[in-house]
Amino acid sequence: MKTDSLFYRLFQDWPELVLELAELDSSWRGYALRAEEIKQTAFRLDGVLTPPDDRPDWPLVFIETQFQPDPDFHARWFSELFLYLYRRPPRRAWRAVTLFPNRTAEGTVEVAYEMQLAHPWVKRVYLEQALGKPTPSRGIRVLGLMLASPAMVVAEAQALLAEPAVDGPPSGPALVDWVETLLVYKLPRLSREEIRKMLNIFNVELKQTRFYQEVFAEGLEEGRQEGRQEGRQEGRQEGRQEGRQEGQRAERLRIAQNLLDVIADDRLLAEKTDLSEAEVRELRGKRRSSTLRADEGDTH
Repeated sequence: MKTDSLFYRLFQDWPELVLELAELDSSWRGYALRAEEIKQTAFRLDGVLTPPDDRPDWPLVFIETQFQPDPDFHARWFSELFLYLYRRPPRRAWRAVTLFPNRTAEGTVEVAYEMQLAHPWVKRVYLEQALGKPTPSRGIRVLGLMLASPAMVVAEAQALLAEPAVDGPPSGPALVDWVETLLVYKLPRLSREEIRKMLNIFNVELKQTRFYQEVFAEGLEEGRQEGRQEGRQEGRQEGRQEGRQEGQRAERLRIAQNLLDVIADDRLLAEKTDLSEAEVRELRGKRRSSTLRADEGDTH
C-alpha cells in the first residue's frame, strides 16, 4: 500500500486537517476532497479540496504528500498546479500545501522556484518539525503515526485512541478505522484480523464501531459456542468455562507471538495481551531457540 492512498483516505474523511496545514480556518465545513487527473497529460494531483459552491470567498486547496525523494518534485508540482488552474479556472483564490516527512525529503530547491515557494499562498509542512513543537495538534499527531517506527506505532496509536473524544473527525469509529488501516500497512507480518483484535487491547470504547461488531462480538459468540460444545461433550459446566478460557488464552498467545518484534518490553507486551511476564519470556525463549537452530542449520 502506498502512503499516498493512506493520506488521501485520511484527508477525505478529515478535510479540516488540510485546512489546518494550509493555515486556514479549520472550522470551515463543506469542503470535499477528490483526486484530479489533468487530461492529455501524465499529471495527477494528489488531492484538490473544493469548497461549497455557496462560499465563493473560500479558497480552493491543493494538497500534495511527498515522502519519497524526487529531484523533479518542484517542477512537477508547479506544472500540475498551474496546468489545473489553466484548464479549470476556479474563479476564486487558492492555496497549495505540500507535506514532507522532513526537510531532507524535499531535496534541493532550484532557484527557478524560490519565488513561487515564497508566495504566501504556498505552504510547505515538515512533519518532523511540526511534531517537535511543544504542543502539536491532534491532527499533526495523527499524521505523525506515519513516521512512527513499528516498535513505537502501537503505543502511539494507543495513546491517541485512549484520549477523550473531540468534536469533529477523526474521532470514534472514523479514527479507529484509519488507525487499523495504518497498522496493517506498518505491521505487514500481522493479518488484518490480528490488527483488529489488537485494537480491543487499547483502552478505548469500541462497542459502537463496526470493528467491534464484526470482529470482537463475533469472536465472543464463537467462544460461547465453543464453550457450549465443550460443555456438552464433558457434560459439565466447568467444561464450557475451560473451553472458553483455553480458546482465549491460545488467541492471546498467538497475538503475542506476532508482536514479539514489535514490543520489546516483556512487561508491556504482557499487559497488552493479558498474559503473564513469564509466558512472554517463554515465548521469546522459544523464538531465540528456533532462530539459533535455523542459524546452525544454515552454517552446516
